[in-house]
Amino acid sequence: MKRVYELDVYQLAEELSDLVWYDFDNWTKKIQNTIGYQIIKSSDSIAANIAEGYGRYTPNDRKRFYLYSRGSFEETKAWLRKLIRRNIISKEDSEKYKEIIDKLGPKLNTFINSTKV
Repeated sequence: MKRVYELDVYQLAEELSDLVWYDFDNWTKKIQNTIGYQIIKSSDSIAANIAEGYGRYTPNDRKRFYLYSRGSFEETKAWLRKLIRRNIISKEDSEKYKEIIDKLGPKLNTFINSTKV
């Protein structure tokens, strides 16, 4: 069995949260204190919930945390849409986010659906 950090879905979640983490330093205090801390928490929560679910014993327990992960993924996308709409994230940077999101979403759904309960 693979370790959680070897899973593609986990690695993409980490890549997304790291991108948010490093972009945060370029934002004003206003943005950091409003959207910034929220999006760091939600993006970090994607991988954290995958890891927590992966360590659970029963399929029901695992799946519950994977579903939490998908909720955090959707929350992160909502924050990103605000950042893009408010011209905080550049067009170039938004493409980086989109590339990761377009890969992570389907992989996360497949991962969740592969957990038989």
